Amino acid sequence: MQLGPLRRAVHCKGVAMNLTVSYRQLGGTGIGSALPGKSHSGGKNDPVLKYVVNNSLREHPVMTKLRLKTLEDPWSIMLVASEQAQLMANLAKLINASKTIEIGMYTGYNTLNMALVVPEKGQVVACEIDDEYVNIAKPFFKEAGVEDKINVRLQMCIKTLDELIAAGEAGTYDFVFIDADKRNYDRYYEKSLELVRQGGIIAIDNVLWSGKVVDPAPDDLTSQALDKLNKKLHTDQRIDLSMLTVGDGLTLAIKR
Repeated sequence: MQLGPLRRAVHCKGVAMNLTVSYRQLGGTGIGSALPGKSHSGGKNDPVLKYVVNNSLREHPVMTKLRLKTLEDPWSIMLVASEQAQLMANLAKLINASKTIEIGMYTGYNTLNMALVVPEKGQVVACEIDDEYVNIAKPFFKEAGVEDKINVRLQMCIKTLDELIAAGEAGTYDFVFIDADKRNYDRYYEKSLELVRQGGIIAIDNVLWSGKVVDPAPDDLTSQALDKLNKKLHTDQRIDLSMLTVGDGLTLAIKR
């Protein structure tokens, strides 16, 4: 079921129309994201950004290999920022996560990140629709020794979530990362809220969308959808909430 980068981006990750140098491609290394307070405009050569990365990032060697491999892909702008992945790994450790879901796996960088964190009997359900990206990811999962922890579901993300709920797994997951097609974020959020336990975390990527959510253009349906979700979460009493400027904006919703 190979969809190819463009179709896959439209259906499962959202399209980043500006395909100039990604702010995640710091100094040619691919490490780094935007700075706090400059979440979508920090340049790749920003000295403070370099300082943050050089003095905080602890990247597993197989994750480094996978990141560099991913940067060969024309759509590598979809790669999660390394320091953002590290934050999510630390949060998963704090809550002793053993069951996690990745909604939008891409080449598996954060899937690998989570699989390295969960215990030996832990599980990462990875939702993806493009076997091209799954095939990139699998050798790295094997090299890191975590392939048995990862359950790749090669189908539409929402179908996998519905199947998990139908299988009686509601309220059993500890951590969910949403990084798929942006216009379906609200649907993914509602399904995720059903699947996570009390105290579980839903992490939502790209909530700032290069700042376009501040004043979405009339024809920018993606920015409008993200803005609508951001406003919904602000008043959602089912969760505790933080919106961070790491990467392209990361929301952390903790189920009450």
